[in-house]
Amino acid sequence: METKERKFHLHNGQTGAAITIRVTPRSRENQISEIMADGTVKVRLVASGPDEKLNSALLEFLAGLVGVKPSQLEIVAGESGMDKLVTITGIPASQVQKILLKNLAV
Repeated sequence: METKERKFHLHNGQTGAAITIRVTPRSRENQISEIMADGTVKVRLVASGPDEKLNSALLEFLAGLVGVKPSQLEIVAGESGMDKLVTITGIPASQVQKILLKNLAV
């Protein structure tokens, strides 16, 4: 049997970043509190309550911090826990890293 040569395209080509985040709810203010040794970003949020409310608050906080629309962020893992994987599209990872470091609470 002869195989045909196939041409196809699988890459979307979007620029972006993926961030591992550990959320601490019921804080006094929304802030980036720490970057852990493994690269996980600790985020303190004023919000508490159901996962949906906390997740929404996280995405709104990060979008405002990074300067993108909330629709450019997505929680791809950890929707029901405190440890999450968030993707941000439309901004280079290096720029996201600079913004996070600049806004790190001291």
